[in-house]
Amino acid sequence: MSKRKSHRVRIEFRKSHQSKTRDDADLTNDYLEADGEMDTVNHERVSGKGATSRRRTVVVDADSSGSADKLEQVELSIETDRTLVGMVLRVHGLDCVVRALSGDIYSCAVRRVLKNVATDQRHVVVAGDRVTFRPEGTDQGLIVRIEPRRGTLSRTSRKRRHVIVANVDQIVIVTCAAEPTIKPNLIDRYLITAEQNQLDASIIINKCDLIDPADLQPLIGNYAQLGYRLFLVSASRGWGIDRLKRHLANRQSVIVGQSGVGKSSILNAIEPGLNQRVQAVSQDNDKGKHTTTTAEVFPLSLGGSIVDTPGIRQFQLYDIAGPEIAGLFRDFRPFASHCRYPNCNHIHETDCAVKDALADHRLDVRRYESYCQILEGLDEEYA
Repeated sequence: MSKRKSHRVRIEFRKSHQSKTRDDADLTNDYLEADGEMDTVNHERVSGKGATSRRRTVVVDADSSGSADKLEQVELSIETDRTLVGMVLRVHGLDCVVRALSGDIYSCAVRRVLKNVATDQRHVVVAGDRVTFRPEGTDQGLIVRIEPRRGTLSRTSRKRRHVIVANVDQIVIVTCAAEPTIKPNLIDRYLITAEQNQLDASIIINKCDLIDPADLQPLIGNYAQLGYRLFLVSASRGWGIDRLKRHLANRQSVIVGQSGVGKSSILNAIEPGLNQRVQAVSQDNDKGKHTTTTAEVFPLSLGGSIVDTPGIRQFQLYDIAGPEIAGLFRDFRPFASHCRYPNCNHIHETDCAVKDALADHRLDVRRYESYCQILEGLDEEYA
């Protein structure tokens, strides 16, 4: 097997990675007080390249940039004949459940140097990651490398990047017709993220047995016009599940949505052997309970896999600036380039082609209000 081409770079680490501080903090004054007779410690470098440095030389792929923010680029000296390749199924605290290519399951820790790389990510390893690990016994292992990611779903959490899942092809957004009520703005936020990461997106409306589906036609028609696939289902009665199965077959999908919309119930209907825990929506506040607590990858018998994720009530966009949002709304694109000002926000400016289209009923009012709300939220976040 040919060796991976690589080169050496300097990577920055967190402050906690420092093993010690220099014994003599003020070398100049100490030298003068000793009348020039003090001998410097040979193993401590004034340049800061020794044990007191926050940087370390590591090996990265020859085609990578060596950025400290890209954990998957870091590769240490390892014995490749003792390592295996696998996929992270779920992460529980410090333990990562990894499935090797052989199908064997390992409980793996993460090598310390990977955890100490300076990065804005909340977690080093996430569900869906392809990793290289070294077996330690029959079912234990140590992750020594994170392979390059594609198709990631991220959000902002505590002013840091929270990567929810990696290496997926499509986002499946689940909402429901009732209990809890549908949140179109949350759907739009997921769609924006899908557009940014060039992922396919589809929408599932669950619990359609609780209402008259005709009441959803305005919302369904708007998203269908934009090219998004919609599925009206009832997980409890099995409505629409067969069509949904065909859509998920042989794809790497992630299922997202707020708590209580029935993500786990839909997974149980698609793959009955999963036996995912479900709970009823709270009668006090019409909100779902957090039954799923961590993202987990499930292989599907019909081919491909699907990632179940914890329900969230707010989805803060990651790495999307205000001027970019209009371009991520499919229905805004035909008009945004015709505005008088190239940096038009489509809110207060004159000669705005987007507002003209809204006045002529060529844009949906609800979608425009959702755009304004998202843009306002970004302004408050970075104020």
